[in-house]
Amino acid sequence: MNYDLIVIGSGPGGYVASIRASQLGLKTAIIEKESLGGVCLNWGCIPTKALLKSAEVFEYITHASTYGIKVGESEVDFESVIKRSRGVADGMSKGVQFLMKKNKIEVISGTGKLKSKGIVAVTAADGSIKEYTSKNIILATGGRSRELPNLPQDGKKVIGYRQAMVLPKKPASMVVVGSGAIGIEFAYFYNSIGTKVTVVEFLDNIVPLEDEEVSKQLNRILKKQGINIMTSSTVESVDTKSDLCKVKVKTANGYETIEAEIVLSAVGISTNIENLGLEENGVKTDKGKVLVDDYYKTNIEGVFAIGDIVKGQALAHVASAEGIICVEKIAGLNPEPLNYNNIPGCTYCSPEIASVGYTEKAAKEAGYEIKVGKFPFSASGKASAAGAKDGFVKLIFDAKYGEILGAHMLGHNVTEMLAEIVTARKLEATGHEIIKSVHPHPTMSEAVMEAAAEAYGECIHL
Repeated sequence: MNYDLIVIGSGPGGYVASIRASQLGLKTAIIEKESLGGVCLNWGCIPTKALLKSAEVFEYITHASTYGIKVGESEVDFESVIKRSRGVADGMSKGVQFLMKKNKIEVISGTGKLKSKGIVAVTAADGSIKEYTSKNIILATGGRSRELPNLPQDGKKVIGYRQAMVLPKKPASMVVVGSGAIGIEFAYFYNSIGTKVTVVEFLDNIVPLEDEEVSKQLNRILKKQGINIMTSSTVESVDTKSDLCKVKVKTANGYETIEAEIVLSAVGISTNIENLGLEENGVKTDKGKVLVDDYYKTNIEGVFAIGDIVKGQALAHVASAEGIICVEKIAGLNPEPLNYNNIPGCTYCSPEIASVGYTEKAAKEAGYEIKVGKFPFSASGKASAAGAKDGFVKLIFDAKYGEILGAHMLGHNVTEMLAEIVTARKLEATGHEIIKSVHPHPTMSEAVMEAAAEAYGECIHL
């Protein structure tokens, strides 16, 4: 069977690439060994947000009296929470199935592998193998939970993110190893529904990729919520022989043993590049990543790679953007290379984190003379009305030209506010242009305008 494009992997990189290819008139097929939508739709972005929404609703009910509403005693039906999350994921996966049919993309079930130039071998569930030919092949096989040598996952007591979404019962206690987005989101979720949670982070701050002020304030907020946070600490070993796991943690003050029902390993991802036929076909890799150019072409003609398996942030929206750029280049268009310094990052704990561009520290290290503006939500009328006064908006500008270098937000619903800054940076807007853009009142987004004004000594409400 001859195609213009075959995509191996149907995550947010693969399925988006295949749709864009079909729109551009390429005869396209996509290969998937599990469910359409990949990890993001089935085991990542979407079902975790469904879990977090359940936690948020429970918190609203628990604290309803602060809004002047009386409710009876409430409790979490953990099994139903998990069931709802899986239902949301299944619905999204069916949506991708519809998009495949709508765009006349052939879906091939099985495990794809490069056999030779222009040929992909697909092994079906029954072990049978079929070969397909294509002028172009995109590898979009994503990643999986990374396992540390001293923290092997057994899928029952020591688990990764997939098992964390479908536990049979709510654990009484949990140790989360790693405080990136995945670790913090699960820590918040389980703590909110009554699990005793400890977070162990190797570095000095939680969410270590974020601006230091965001990390420190979130640390205080999560501790206030009841989460035990251990920074500058390392899990040395986990003993799973007893009913409770015995987690040996090395801290700055010595060793400490923590007992917990479940240990969640959230220390990043490993790329799925094994058994893809890369070595046999001479596709170059480095440190678990496929080497590509600005348009995602590998060193082998007709072979491309996108998403978690290439350089750049391992995020769904990055994979989607890469897929579109890659396909447009294949189709003969002239797409603009992706600016990896203007990629938004979001963490959906409560309060949420949203950021883009340079942190204050990174901007200084890059040699910029900067202006910094910060507006706390405690001074926001909408935040006060919503009962969500925790957090702030922090903007960083180049003092010479007014360029927006970075934005860092901590607060209620800030993940929905960040796109304004991403677009402004894309259009090379300045701080004064944000100040003079009238923001609606009362909204949380006013804090963006106020933070910009504060950087230039023009803030009205501080």
